[in-house]
Amino acid sequence: MAANPENIAVIVGVGQVNDRPADPMAGKDALGLMIAALEEAEKDAGGGDAGGGWLADVESVAVVQQISFRKDNPLAQKVADGIGSKAGIVYESVGPNGDSPILLLNEAANRIARGEIRIAAVTGGEALRTASQRAAIAAKTSVADQNPLRNLSKGAKPGYRQIYGLATPVDVYPLYENAGRAAYGQTLEEGQRESGEIWSRFSEVAAKTPAAWIHAPKSPQEIVEPTADNRPIAFPYTKLMVANSSVNQGAGFIVTSLAEARRRGVPEERIIYVGRGASAHEADDFLARDRYDKSPSMEVCLRRTLEFNEVTADDLDLVELYSCFPCVPKMARRVIGWPVEKPATVFGGLTFGGGPIGNYMAHAVAEMVDALRAGEGEKGLLFANGGFATHNHAIVLGTRPLPGAGEAHEFDLQAEADAARGPVPELIKDYTGPGEVETYTVFYNRDGSAKSGVVVAKLADGKRTLAQVPGSDAATIAFLSDGKAEPVGTAGDVVAEGDMMVWKRA
Repeated sequence: MAANPENIAVIVGVGQVNDRPADPMAGKDALGLMIAALEEAEKDAGGGDAGGGWLADVESVAVVQQISFRKDNPLAQKVADGIGSKAGIVYESVGPNGDSPILLLNEAANRIARGEIRIAAVTGGEALRTASQRAAIAAKTSVADQNPLRNLSKGAKPGYRQIYGLATPVDVYPLYENAGRAAYGQTLEEGQRESGEIWSRFSEVAAKTPAAWIHAPKSPQEIVEPTADNRPIAFPYTKLMVANSSVNQGAGFIVTSLAEARRRGVPEERIIYVGRGASAHEADDFLARDRYDKSPSMEVCLRRTLEFNEVTADDLDLVELYSCFPCVPKMARRVIGWPVEKPATVFGGLTFGGGPIGNYMAHAVAEMVDALRAGEGEKGLLFANGGFATHNHAIVLGTRPLPGAGEAHEFDLQAEADAARGPVPELIKDYTGPGEVETYTVFYNRDGSAKSGVVVAKLADGKRTLAQVPGSDAATIAFLSDGKAEPVGTAGDVVAEGDMMVWKRA
């Protein structure tokens, strides 16, 4: 029996905003970006034409949580009020995680499939650029010192992970990068070349994308080579290989039923169908993971999304593989079989498209819709990742109805991901003795000098511990970062020095 058009979820309007005022005091805040993005989405959907405005009739408003102006949270009801909606469902994501826009899209599609609503709006926005500039002016300090992202845990007492340097995502994702490179059998040069090729293609896509933040194509060599303008951040990542959060960007989209879209006169060629999605996550504690060379939850999420939509990589014309750091699209492309030669983004990635914390994928949704409408393909995969390589959510969009159209589905596959996970090593905080490098990274000062390193060490009994490499230990820092040998799997000893456990090469 054919699906009821009243229950088939489609996207009819997308909107994006880049806010670059010369005067920081004139910049939009996060709320202003969210409302502006939805207003653009309404224009894109034909608001004000024969079908009438969309936003006043929205029945569900979902917002990606923001951090730029945290004192203003929660924002969902303010967004609903700002667009003139009397929606009965108004909420925001739990945390500004990178998977949030795809989660909110999947939830909206399910509500439409169940007949609970006819029209939903999803939006998010971050104004870290404006927030940092305003705070720097007020405090008479540098903009870098006032970045809200860096100041999230300001004043908190450092815990075990933090004292070894593992405090933010940019500190943790390199653990996956280095473990993955070793598992793939790549040399450091080969691993960096792959990252550079992927990121160079991102920069080329961003250069042609009006809504992207940076329009400056970069060669693979320019991406990976440390320079004064491309300083090393956390080995092996340079500044051009990490998410650029210092942006003012908003994006949103309108989801409705196929029947409602047709009633309002949306042309068939502008209707984009929402397929089925899947989600799964790793443990919130990144030291309670079974491994760092791949992610079981990512694999389940991606594999099942393809199965639900009855597609393979060969059937996909476009993909957006989340790109906060190179290890994520590198892992993801190996799961789905996406070649390095084809762009893994429609927006430009979080370095060049822009990294508005949890809302990047709303921009990817908008660009995917535009690309499909423009005839660049018939099917596109959107894969999102968030936290500390923690949260995964993927979905497929298409120019025609996808399998299961009009039917609600269970997208949470956590039980399956948990079953796929291997034993998690017990964490021992006060261990001394022999071990081997499971993974590692090196942290750098702003002048490019090594600040310190950290080794995640595997013990003979399978347990796990952390050990510092002091920045003054030039020989070990060089061993970890010069590429002459693969550090993963090499032996050493954990010794106590003051309050720290320190790694000594065998």
